[in-house]
Parts: sequence; C-alpha cells; structure tokens
Amino acid sequence: MSISFGDGPLVERLKRRMDKVESLLLDNVVLDDLQIDSTLLHLAKAGGKRIRPLLVLLTSELGATPESQDVYDAAVLVELTHLASLYHDDVMDDAPSRRGVPSVHKEYSNIVAILAGDIIFARASHIGASLGEEMVLLHADTFTRLCQGQLHETMGRTAGQSSFEHYISVLSDKTGSLISAAARSGVICSGGTPEHAEAVGQWAERIGVAFQLSDDVIDIFASAETSGKTPGTDLREGVDTMPIIFLRQQAEKGTIDEQGQEILDLLAGGLNTDADVEKVIALLRQHAVVQQTLDLAHQWVDEAESFLNALPDGDVKETMKNLGRELVDRSC
Repeated sequence: MSISFGDGPLVERLKRRMDKVESLLLDNVVLDDLQIDSTLLHLAKAGGKRIRPLLVLLTSELGATPESQDVYDAAVLVELTHLASLYHDDVMDDAPSRRGVPSVHKEYSNIVAILAGDIIFARASHIGASLGEEMVLLHADTFTRLCQGQLHETMGRTAGQSSFEHYISVLSDKTGSLISAAARSGVICSGGTPEHAEAVGQWAERIGVAFQLSDDVIDIFASAETSGKTPGTDLREGVDTMPIIFLRQQAEKGTIDEQGQEILDLLAGGLNTDADVEKVIALLRQHAVVQQTLDLAHQWVDEAESFLNALPDGDVKETMKNLGRELVDRSC
C-alpha cells in the first residue's frame, strides 16, 4: 500500500488488514492453471496503490462487523474489477508499461490480455455472487458504468456537450464509479446503514474524479520509474486531458498565450515521435493550466467532503478526509 494518510490505531489496523487482502487477492486471481496463471498474476504481483480495497476496509469501520469475511471478499472483488479494467485499457491505449512492468499485451499479445482481463472480471463476479443481491447489483451497475465511460471516451462528445462536461462525465464513469462502489461496499458488507453507504459513495465518486484530475498532472511531470506508467500516454493517443481542455477553452475565447498556442499547434500536427511528446510535455510543465487542473481537483475534494457531514465525528471521518486529500496531493 503506497498511500500514506496519517497514523494512529485506525491506520495501523487498516494496514494490518490490507496484508490479509493482499494475500486473498493473489489467491483469488488464479485458476490453478499453470499455462495461464502467470498472465492473471502479472499486474496483481506488480503491486499498486490498492486504493479501492483500502476504501472497502476503511468504510467498513462504520458498520458493526468490519472484520467479517464479506468485507474482505468485497475488498478483493473491487480490486479484481480494477485489475481487469487495466488489462483492457492497456490494449486500447497500446500502453507499453503499467506499474513499472511491461503491459500484458506487450508481454504476451492483445488477445491474451483481453481474455485474461475477462477471466479476472469473471473471478470478481464469482466472489460477488456470494455477497448477496445488493452487492451483485452494485457490481453489475459499476461494470456497466466502467464500460459506458470507456465508450464515451472512444466515441467522443454528443451534440451540444462541451469538452469539459464530456471529460468530467468520462472520469465519473471510468474512475469515480468503482471508487464509489468500493466505499459503498465496505458499509454494506459490515452491516452499516443505507444513509452512510450513500454518503460515502457520493464522497468517493467525487474523490475519484479529483484523483484522476491529479493523475492528469502526474502524467505530465512524473517519470515511468516513479509513476509506473509511461509519461504522456494520453497525449500519444490523442486524448485531451484537463490541461489540454483548458488550453482549447482559452483558444476558443481568444485568451490563449503564445506558449499555449504552440502546444495546440504541436498537437494539431500530430505527435509522431518521442521527441514530439517530450516537447509538448516540457511546454505543459511551464504552463498555468497545470495549476488550474490541480485547483479544479481540490474543488472536487472540497465538494466531496461536504457529504461526510452525514457521518459520525471520529477517526473514520478524519481518515477519509486525509485519504481524499492525499490522493490529490500525492507527489508528482
């Protein structure tokens, strides 16, 4: 678990419980099939932040039975769903690496990566079937939103929809939905109240959007060694992240500066080489749209925290606040 969000008895308990989740995750991702298990374990063994299972454990503290097996199973379910989505995302983005290791489709093939992702989705659904109807429906609805977000990103804006509105919608579906489901799952599986499940779900969805906005900035500043991802992946694929959307808004209003226009001109000409990508990244690092994106991420965190007013005061609420801020302020 690479996210630091405080100390004290609750945080130490969560760290201990996450060790159990990690063990269960590795047990549940495989099929005892020597030929294909290496592909299924590829990303799970590479590590990651494990934000989603951590949220399940954290919000389970709001219920009567936070240590129940259902809670641990829900934590594994959400992380398996996330892992499976990464297999598919990397194929669509043709990303060369993930979490500091070669992407599955680069190590094996596109077909292997897609089918391995499908198996992991199936493993998640198998776990969900044991958790009751409410969790089955939550997982199914979340899976729908994950795919819907990817389709909207692929197909582009609808008539009359701004690029800003479209992008936020995609982030809500592709990132916010599963983080929200994770937070809700902890409350549901520990016997918490529907009111608390709704509150943490609304908080988590907004934190998910803020997290992805900060990721847009990390994609500009971080190296592959520190972030585990290839810098400029979205630029290479022609996907406009929030800094680029802000630049296009400025261009439409006639307020764009010379440096910003140079970035847009380079994008319009196509980023055909690594040198092209590196030049755009270098220009973006000096432009005010980066701070504008971070400011927007903090606005989403502030809005998210308003939903925590429905929770009782105490360590759980404070830890959720700390975690939300850490996910946005993590080092680039």
